[in-house]
Amino acid sequence: MYRIKIADMDLEQIAQSGQCFRMKELEHGIWSVAAGEEYIEAVIEGEEFLFSCDEPEFQSIWSPYFDLEEDYAGYKKRVPSEDTYLREAIRCGWGVRILRQDFWEMLVTFLISQNNNIPRIKGSVAGLCERFGSEKTGRGLALSSAGIWEETKRSYKTFPSPESIAIEGLPGLFGLGLGYRDKYLLSIAERCSGPEGEKWMSGLKEADYENAHAMLQKQYGIGKKVADCVCLFGLHHVGAFPVDTHVKQILTTYYPDGFPLKRYEGCAGILQQYMFYHKINRLAAE
Repeated sequence: MYRIKIADMDLEQIAQSGQCFRMKELEHGIWSVAAGEEYIEAVIEGEEFLFSCDEPEFQSIWSPYFDLEEDYAGYKKRVPSEDTYLREAIRCGWGVRILRQDFWEMLVTFLISQNNNIPRIKGSVAGLCERFGSEKTGRGLALSSAGIWEETKRSYKTFPSPESIAIEGLPGLFGLGLGYRDKYLLSIAERCSGPEGEKWMSGLKEADYENAHAMLQKQYGIGKKVADCVCLFGLHHVGAFPVDTHVKQILTTYYPDGFPLKRYEGCAGILQQYMFYHKINRLAAE
């Protein structure tokens, strides 16, 4: 197990921020995180996070995943006090970070996200992993009868490969709640399969924001908003600024002259996540 203090991070807020769909809360405040083929569990104990891994694994896999090298406090300081809406959104979602997630997983999940809600997206993603993913055993956390944290074995499903989805065709996607999105998902699975698919995905990872955005929009079912989401959450272009129904309502109400993207060049996507989290969290509370 590995303990570490981390500023500006709250796993519950990240799980509810609409960027990841396989993070969930277990018993005793434990959070499970399945990412691609990797798995970890974490819990807050005092002022520290306790993770179900050793330090080398944390530094090589999970520190990059949680984007711990970035200065989120610095991003927050860029927002002037007169922008009262954004300052309030930051106070509300102070622990949201932009995770460095698996690109293929983000392609699939944000195709599924179109005209959808978070519980349904999570259900479809869980069904995909259950049907097409491989079962593995990872390291989890358990609270002993003496109140001491211990490591335990935990079974989980990996995110399915493009080939595992493509080979089954549309019938393999039936019953997962995908609706018309099943055709989008099959198309992108076929595009990403095999050596040519790997080459295409590698090209996207190497491209800058503008070129990656254009490449994504050439694919069936991917429009501007989904391309921006994939750029932000799958490629970590944190200048991307996805505009969905929620964000459009925010911009209409609080930024009728347009959001000051130039002021926040290089971090607009991070600020967008504070705004999005604040919007859906407030609506859920109401």
